[in-house]
Amino acid sequence: MTTPGGSFLANKYLIRFGVFVFLTTLCSLEKGFALSLTETSEDTTNSVHDHTHHTVQLKSLLPEKTCSPSTRGHDNKKASLEVVHRHGPCSKHNQHKTDIPIHTQILQQDQARVNSVHALLNGDKLRQSDTSIPAKSSTALGSGDYIVTLGLGSPPKRLSLVFDTGSDLTWTQCQPCAKSCYQQNEQIFDPSLSKSYTNISCNSPVCSLLKSATGNTPRCATRTGTCIYGIQYGDKSFSVGYFSKDSLTLTSTDLFDGFLFGCGQDNEGLFRGFAGLLGLGRNKISLIEQTAQKYGRFFSYCLPSTPSSTGYLSFGRGSGGPSNAVKFTPLSTVSQGGSFYGLNVVGIIVSGRQLSIPTSVFSSSGMIIDSGTVITRLQATAYNALRDAFQNGMKRYPRAKAFSILDTCYNLSGSNTIYLPTIAFTFGGGMKLDLDASGILYVVSTSQVCLAFVGTSDDNDFAIFGNVQQKRLQVVYDVAGGKIGFAPAGCP
Repeated sequence: MTTPGGSFLANKYLIRFGVFVFLTTLCSLEKGFALSLTETSEDTTNSVHDHTHHTVQLKSLLPEKTCSPSTRGHDNKKASLEVVHRHGPCSKHNQHKTDIPIHTQILQQDQARVNSVHALLNGDKLRQSDTSIPAKSSTALGSGDYIVTLGLGSPPKRLSLVFDTGSDLTWTQCQPCAKSCYQQNEQIFDPSLSKSYTNISCNSPVCSLLKSATGNTPRCATRTGTCIYGIQYGDKSFSVGYFSKDSLTLTSTDLFDGFLFGCGQDNEGLFRGFAGLLGLGRNKISLIEQTAQKYGRFFSYCLPSTPSSTGYLSFGRGSGGPSNAVKFTPLSTVSQGGSFYGLNVVGIIVSGRQLSIPTSVFSSSGMIIDSGTVITRLQATAYNALRDAFQNGMKRYPRAKAFSILDTCYNLSGSNTIYLPTIAFTFGGGMKLDLDASGILYVVSTSQVCLAFVGTSDDNDFAIFGNVQQKRLQVVYDVAGGKIGFAPAGCP
């Protein structure tokens, strides 16, 4: 077993998105709330009333203070992890109320992530002004909303990681924290206490896999020859450390020896509370690829409608495969961002009516689905059509001023029951997806409730299907089969 140690010197890394550089590396180290709605219908699995509107109670717009965990959607035949919102009452990371970001911070950090994703997908360099949010250790990473807990090491150490379909490298903070570690709720992973921990050599073929996974050429510790990773996110947060392997425990029966991950020695920026990140992208070092022999590149999740409930992240088909309620659409190819999961949007339906949007608007760029982006982005033309149709269906309610990046807001404080226009997407293969009511609004307060969509600067930017719009949906990734599926009411 090898363990980290020694001195730390500063060097520079080119980051994944362009002009930023890491100020410090380990080359000489020797040892990214949307609150939710509840339907008034007795059958909460059917979120659509007469196919034109949802009916919701105003009180359901308000956050709940207690956790109501759910087992709904869990399949005992699968490897399944509980998903919690990191700032909700179900999360132990919600212990310090001062750590919870305000809505403006969440949306600003979300926009920083989107700018970075767009730069990567478009093959452009990221402008300095695009990610100008200052990194403050007391501020949460807005794009890291949902957390799962798993085991790392021998014996396994339980760690809570943000899961992200838009990232590949899994990493966690590691002792001795040679440069910097932020505050996390659990004890920081100590590789010297694991019987199965090993550093990856610079000469190992897997060291070279870091380039495609992080956008940065791996470096080498000068004395020990250990492979060094560096990854930076759109909000300037970064992690630098040893590329390593150890035993990964997902469940009591699902253990993976030699799992590749980053053992972070310098972790700075907008991280707080959680222990690191779980990469679910398509790169060879992602969790999906490293567990492909057992799970067949098949996973699914459901994000709960409110932070006061829980969802799940499951791996493998189980014995019965996906339920009959799941409808699939082919995954599309994302040329620049090979690790992202692409969708082919065909049209948008509001209040049961197809919007008049030229198909070229969707086909000129495309869409990705991303668990780490909060608010869905649509091409400018598509967003304008959606916004106008939504406003037409909300004429009975007084308008409120715009909030941050959200330009369509309402004062609903004078209503007990809200009638909300339905929104549906049609994807390639003829698949229609009805959004749950919880996936339509972003609630700042009952007097400022906003449409949870944003338009891109022009029609050439990729659309992004964000995590607000994925709420309560069972989202099924059949990567080996080249398709992605959705089913309604996958979790509360």
